[in-house]
Amino acid sequence: MRSVIKLTAAIIVCSTTATFADSNKGIKMPYIEFPMKPGKGMYSTKGKCNMCHSWGYTINQGPQSKAFWRKKVIKMIEVFHAPIKNEDIEEVVAYLYANYGNGEED
Repeated sequence: MRSVIKLTAAIIVCSTTATFADSNKGIKMPYIEFPMKPGKGMYSTKGKCNMCHSWGYTINQGPQSKAFWRKKVIKMIEVFHAPIKNEDIEEVVAYLYANYGNGEED
């Protein structure tokens, strides 16, 4: 029984040491481009949304209603403190709905 415990401890120490030994090499993250559909309000929307997350997060929502996009923008402001002014909400919602909407208002 003692030999099993010693062997297990040795494996843990060796695997942990190997993990920490490689940590100084750094990690290379791949760059993935998420192009935006061109349209009115594109640059303003990109600047506001991409401050916190990639455009991939936005397009992964799939085609949604105008009400969905409005609620999502307001959630980003209220919950995550997105740097979107109240007077800019409609521009962002209009861009999202025009380019990533499903045609439904509600």
